[in-house]
Amino acid sequence: MGTRVSYPAEVKVKAIEMRLAGVPVKEVLSQLNIRSYTQLKRWMRWYKNGEMHRFEQPVGKQHSYGKGPGFKDEISKLKAENRYLTQQIEGLKKVQGIGEEVVPEIVVNVVDELKDKIPVYQICQYLNIPRSTYYRWRQQEQSKRTKKKKWIEQQIGEQCRTHKFRYGYRKITALLNRTMKINHKFVQRVMQKYGWQCRVKQKKRKLTGQPYQVAENILNRKFQADHPLQKLVTDITYLPFGPKQLYLSSSQDLFNGEIIAYSIGDCQNVEFVLDTLSQLPPLPQGCTLHSDQGSVYTSYAYQRKVKERGIIMSMSRKGTPADNASIESFHSSLKSETFYLDELTCTTTAIVEQTVESYITYYNHIRIQTKLNNQSPVQYRQLAV
Repeated sequence: MGTRVSYPAEVKVKAIEMRLAGVPVKEVLSQLNIRSYTQLKRWMRWYKNGEMHRFEQPVGKQHSYGKGPGFKDEISKLKAENRYLTQQIEGLKKVQGIGEEVVPEIVVNVVDELKDKIPVYQICQYLNIPRSTYYRWRQQEQSKRTKKKKWIEQQIGEQCRTHKFRYGYRKITALLNRTMKINHKFVQRVMQKYGWQCRVKQKKRKLTGQPYQVAENILNRKFQADHPLQKLVTDITYLPFGPKQLYLSSSQDLFNGEIIAYSIGDCQNVEFVLDTLSQLPPLPQGCTLHSDQGSVYTSYAYQRKVKERGIIMSMSRKGTPADNASIESFHSSLKSETFYLDELTCTTTAIVEQTVESYITYYNHIRIQTKLNNQSPVQYRQLAV
């Protein structure tokens, strides 16, 4: 454990005065030989809370010293506060050189920092500066900053026009940093404000989450069903593991997660999904079939076949795969537990088809699921019936 250091009250007051005058923390610590910033931070907190009497407290009395009045009477307390405020203003004069060699920028900064605690006229009085002079300097400073900002904006616009709006804000910042110091965020805001962004490769933003006109999102991520064949989901996934691209179209019952229909083909067309649709068993009235907004599902032939079977169609929002998460999860499990696990990255078409068919049989009859009370989908459906 390090040795505790006791600092005189004059050092503490001097440190506060230098910080209020805008002197950097490292410089204050170096000039006054203060060990850590934590001590300076604590003194600043005492000052803001009006506990100036704590500057006189001995080492080790941090918690108990401020509980009492700290002074013999109220007059002693007022005198101490008055002496401290006087030292504060005098310290500001010494640190910043205010008086004979007054600097308008420093005066404006000092007054703006202290005006919430001390009236402006009192600060100006201590600094021997008329209040009107302070307001005139403040207006001039604001005018200077506005003119400088306008000039920088002109330089940004000139660079953009010189390069015919081929550069983004990063390159414009790099060019300006050759002659000045400027932040890339400011350059970006200015270019956005005046429409000076790069016009060569504009970002194309797609509107996602908008429903298509064919069917609404009736399922709305409610993947629980109370009865078999009440809610069905369907989707297509890629099988890029053989000599040619294959596709798997499957339909799943949300009651128990069972795959009740599937087709494997090398062409993703309307006939492909109609084959899966035709494999569905007789469905009860009010059955809902959910899919994404793929072209095969929004086609006229598929929609007509769905209506003929008395099925209520539901579709995910555009660009939102999570709306069909259940069937997406099945397809992920199929690939992870077969092709990826066995490292079947390049095999024959027959093996790909056999692997998918075997896994679906295993998934329906053998593979247990926690949400089904550690039973397979078929066992869960049989017990429910």
